[in-house]
Amino acid sequence: MTSSPVTLLAVESSAGPASCAVLRRENGTEQIVCTASVNNRLTHSQTLMPMIHDMLKNSAMSLSDITHLAVAVGPGSFTGVRIGVAAVKGLAFPNDLPCVAVSTLAGMARRFEGVPYTGLILTAMDARCQQIYTALFSVQNGNVERLTPDEALPLEEVKSRLKDENRPIMVVGDGAAITYASLHDTIPGLVIAPEPLRYQHASGVAVEALSAIDRGECVSGEVLLPAYLRLPQAERELRAKQEQTSK
Repeated sequence: MTSSPVTLLAVESSAGPASCAVLRRENGTEQIVCTASVNNRLTHSQTLMPMIHDMLKNSAMSLSDITHLAVAVGPGSFTGVRIGVAAVKGLAFPNDLPCVAVSTLAGMARRFEGVPYTGLILTAMDARCQQIYTALFSVQNGNVERLTPDEALPLEEVKSRLKDENRPIMVVGDGAAITYASLHDTIPGLVIAPEPLRYQHASGVAVEALSAIDRGECVSGEVLLPAYLRLPQAERELRAKQEQTSK
């Protein structure tokens, strides 16, 4: 049975850089047909939609060519994730396009799809206070497989879980440097991914989203939501104050 053609627009804005990409699948062939990224002092609210517009225009495409939308819904920067989700919701409504909510961490790991590497991928986004947002994936024969769920963990907990691991471990994400510094003495097989593959990018979001489409995991723009893993700092502080006053 042949899969239906898909032209998927993916958005990634969960950290400082923002990116977008279009992946097309037709007649059993998958291809990233265009990408764009920006990493400057402007906010995602200023850059994201113009970047998407320019990428489509420069590729002789328009939103009418798009069949599906995808976005990294977290973990990551609360503001960045919220802006990305809002942008995709806005793009979805006019044409009632189906949407895919993609884990930021899964999108990072999917950048290793087809890469000649065999071992583990440790995703690591800096969650402050010696914690990282993390999940573990395996790569074998160019295929990426999730091993653990997305979690917010202290680096000491990550070290404890991986101290007896003998397979090579490639750490990716904006928390790669602090993770490597904390763990490499205990885990000799740990290395930092090369910079072109180290950070999140919409191309990885697109590859992960395509698998989700095949699993029937699309949602409408109306119900698309961020997945933060933990509350924003302001809400955590408010709850802490409420708990103190209730004692």
